[in-house]
Amino acid sequence: MRLTCCSAAGAALVGGLSKFGLVSAMAQATTDYKALVCIFLFGGNDANNMVIPIDAAGYSSYQKARANLALPQSQVLPLQIGSQANFGLHPNMPELQSLFNNQKNLAILANVGTLVQPTTQAQYQQYTNLPVNLYSHSDQQDQWQSAQLSGAQTVGWAGKVADNIQGTYNGSAQFPPVLSINGNAIFCTGDTTRPFTMTPYSTPGLAGFDSSAASQARFQATQQLLTFDSGLSLVQSANTIAGDAVQYGVTLASALQSVPTLSTQFSNSYLSQQLRQVAQVIAVRSALGLGRQIFFCSNGGFDTHSDELPQHVKLMSDLSQSINSFYQATQELGVANNVTTFTLSEFNRTLQPGSNAGTDHAWGSHQLIQGGAVKGNSVYGTFPTLALGGPDDAGNNGRWIPTTALDQYAATLAAWFGVSSANLPTIFPNLANFTTSNLGFV
Repeated sequence: MRLTCCSAAGAALVGGLSKFGLVSAMAQATTDYKALVCIFLFGGNDANNMVIPIDAAGYSSYQKARANLALPQSQVLPLQIGSQANFGLHPNMPELQSLFNNQKNLAILANVGTLVQPTTQAQYQQYTNLPVNLYSHSDQQDQWQSAQLSGAQTVGWAGKVADNIQGTYNGSAQFPPVLSINGNAIFCTGDTTRPFTMTPYSTPGLAGFDSSAASQARFQATQQLLTFDSGLSLVQSANTIAGDAVQYGVTLASALQSVPTLSTQFSNSYLSQQLRQVAQVIAVRSALGLGRQIFFCSNGGFDTHSDELPQHVKLMSDLSQSINSFYQATQELGVANNVTTFTLSEFNRTLQPGSNAGTDHAWGSHQLIQGGAVKGNSVYGTFPTLALGGPDDAGNNGRWIPTTALDQYAATLAAWFGVSSANLPTIFPNLANFTTSNLGFV
């Protein structure tokens, strides 16, 4: 449910909402705070042009296979690891280059994807125990968000993580632990956790009310309608959800009135403004009684079947600037070591270009993890051999068979967040099929 209201209405309504209203205990700082911030890149990000080998042999292979989509080696931004610089970032990501090289709190996880089990080229060609509907946008988006690689996905792994830690870290919470800044994503919903959804550029709450007496009377009537016992279980359930959403919106709107003005500058891009909203909510975490929070942000436009190069310039620039601004905001708020930001995307693109200067759907991809707790300045996992039809190619177009599983990636984040090793397999059903459950990047 998406709710917006003006902040003045939120302030006027709090007095009548004692169940969810602000109480003095909320002003006390939460201890051991941690937050996970997901940035989902919808459409399938071409990670082949985001992380590029720049050593002589690696770049030669890349250039040969990428043809007209190959970025000039001289423009790629080197990633310095000790005395070596074997990889680089897209030329429009200087902010992330600095976070990797200088602050050393950006890490790259290479060739990660949806896997039921470790999969060889021969097993792939025999269709042995593969995720269903590889290369499908909708299916792979749901699988990345749920860690369920077959069947109907109804809950997400972030929601299940929130279920798992709720009693330990969020026992006195006045607000849901998961917040989506852009739509109702499966990622956010658990077996018991229900996320709150809002949009940037707006204050959360119920729209259409102000502080006048007549408006307040209408609001009270709306509340009464939502609590009316209709005798119909489906209607009653829907009313309960709507009523909770209204009250959560007012609680958040009221808390945000006291948010400090951030000196960190964010661009006007949609992604940047989503992350600005996340920073504001983190700033009032104590008022919400939350020791753990998960946020879902996203950006679209990554389905680059044609004219990829100019599109990718804008996309990579926006991603780099947005993550950098958000990190600066967490530093300003004093929580840089408590917030880990990471990317997801349904799949990579083919290394081989298509006929329209674009790329097709692929599989294994590279993801970014950033934050003060991240053991950065490293490339984790195994970088694929960039050869069409080579040992890591699912076919002949440069679709990399993942060497690291989504379950391993997500479980590493969940373990940092507070999920015990014993509980990880209940959230990530394929984790037991892999020898390593913690990749060590955080």
